[in-house]
Amino acid sequence: MSKRLRSSEVCADCSGPDPSWASVNRGTFICDECCSVHRSLGRHISQVRHLKHTPWPPTLLQMVETLYNNGANSIWEHSLLDPASIMSGRRKANPQDKVHPNKAEFIRAKYQMLAFVHRLPCRDDDSVTAKDLSKQLHSSVRTGNLETCLRLLSLGAQANFFHPEKGNTPLHVASKAGQILQAELLAVYGADPGTQDSSGKTPVDYARQGGHQELAERLVEIQYELTDRLAFYLCGRKPDHKNGQHFIIPQMADSSLDLSELAKAAKKKLQSLSNHLFEELAMDVYDEVDRRETDAVWLATQNHSTLVTETTVVPFLPVNPEYSSTRNQGRQKLARFNAHEFATLVIDILSDAKRRQQGSPLSSSKDNVELILKTVSHQHSIESQDNDQPDYDSVASDEDTDLETTASKANRQKSLDSDLSDGPVTVQEFLEVKNALVASEAKIQQLMKVNNNLSDELRIMQKKASRLEKQNSTPESDYDNTPNDMEPDDTASSRKGRQRSMVWPGDSSVPDTAEPHVAPSPTLPSTEDVIRKTEQITKNIQELLRAAQENKHDSYSPCSERIHVAVTEMAALFPKKPKSDMVRTSLRLLTSSAYRLQSECRKTLPGDAGLPADVQLVTQQVIQCAYDIAKAAKQLVTVTTKENSN
Repeated sequence: MSKRLRSSEVCADCSGPDPSWASVNRGTFICDECCSVHRSLGRHISQVRHLKHTPWPPTLLQMVETLYNNGANSIWEHSLLDPASIMSGRRKANPQDKVHPNKAEFIRAKYQMLAFVHRLPCRDDDSVTAKDLSKQLHSSVRTGNLETCLRLLSLGAQANFFHPEKGNTPLHVASKAGQILQAELLAVYGADPGTQDSSGKTPVDYARQGGHQELAERLVEIQYELTDRLAFYLCGRKPDHKNGQHFIIPQMADSSLDLSELAKAAKKKLQSLSNHLFEELAMDVYDEVDRRETDAVWLATQNHSTLVTETTVVPFLPVNPEYSSTRNQGRQKLARFNAHEFATLVIDILSDAKRRQQGSPLSSSKDNVELILKTVSHQHSIESQDNDQPDYDSVASDEDTDLETTASKANRQKSLDSDLSDGPVTVQEFLEVKNALVASEAKIQQLMKVNNNLSDELRIMQKKASRLEKQNSTPESDYDNTPNDMEPDDTASSRKGRQRSMVWPGDSSVPDTAEPHVAPSPTLPSTEDVIRKTEQITKNIQELLRAAQENKHDSYSPCSERIHVAVTEMAALFPKKPKSDMVRTSLRLLTSSAYRLQSECRKTLPGDAGLPADVQLVTQQVIQCAYDIAKAAKQLVTVTTKENSN
């Protein structure tokens, strides 16, 4: 790769000759010494790759080269270009400066503090400014002007911004225009190739419809970047996405070796983690893989007598201030895993990622409900366990928890939005699922029973609600027997992407529980109105399930429309900003599931090529969405009954 660089290129930070590393998200080339500082900042600040000894997707390297050659470094050193900065004593580092403290202080100021970036005039409403920047980004990505988009991203534009008028994201626009380098830049800053527009189409769909096959294939690779990187770390191979192979699960050379207690605990807990918890853990392991691989390249390319010192070593993952102190501490503890333990953990994550994305053909709706409840109770047990090993970073936390405890506690500070907004997985991702038709029929039977039981429960609730209103007493204890420890956090929506998020076929990470103690809200609708709308939703769901059982695929879309209308009417009963966290959570699950249901049902409409080849697999998704709608409606009936009786 390095032969593509011109000999005149210099380090962006100290102007040293022949830079051999790149900071991917900053669009710069850097020398060995400056790279040692970048590595200590963490991937949330700078993502480094060696230009020669690290494998590069060709278009990603082309993106970095284009940014560098078009003056991307001036974005990060804007104020230093002003002659007045020399008079004030501010200057960039030079090759003769010492790494510590001279170069290190400059690089931290440049990239971590953004001390030299051009600042926009202050405005009273920062959110409007960010929205304006994101709209500019949305328009700019249709062109090839990468440095303009990088500047907007540096100022706060959101790569995953959903344009309210256009109904799509910047990655949709770039994909439609065939701008593969813009797509690479957006992906580096967290754009998700699986995000759907208002019509249910993903950027991959846009690229294929526009005839941009190379871009479409690259977006699929980006979507699987996390699991691909883990597999490549262990076996040096990546899946063949073009031919429908999306996962490689390496095998241990000697599986008879005893595992450490920590590794055994990790394997045991993985199965019961919610999708969001599992994703957080997988991303942390991804970062640790990157640290270990970069360390190996670093040690192999340095002059050990002069450069490799204690000050250039990165012994564990640097602290990311966006994460909680306990999660940061857990991330650091990944460095304690020896090669065998870490490989075992990676294999377990790959296996469970495949299971979660493809779905288990033996699972039923009842099993899903039991897993949800088990996950909630399991999270409580996880949080009560501590590890007595010493901390790596005493600044990060005074507590000491194991890896899964960290992921669990960190997740409690995240919003439920990311779990509820997961769209349906494409049919291509389900190609390896066996016995799909048998599983679908079994699941239909189970869900028919679930919905019949739900109807019975609704009638019982209605009677109880009438009795409770007459007696003006508190609800019976069977509505208040499950704790709810989920705490929303508005900061979750600002999570920046350094890895791709995982997409699950029917995210069930929201616990099917009632909120034990909710503040009374006089604006909630009456219990009778909510039950009446829920009965209508249940009736429509039963109609849809009968159509699925009888293979009447042409009835899917009309049924989904009726369900959507009933859901919209039910949601309209509630205030736009209810006080209860449980009401907000249930409403989000209700409406997002109805939207996903419509999207899946549209796939069964006959096209030029007839029905989709994997209509049974689409049916599984339809059933899962219907189940999520029924679950959310039940939650709303329960919490409304409780609040109105208080």
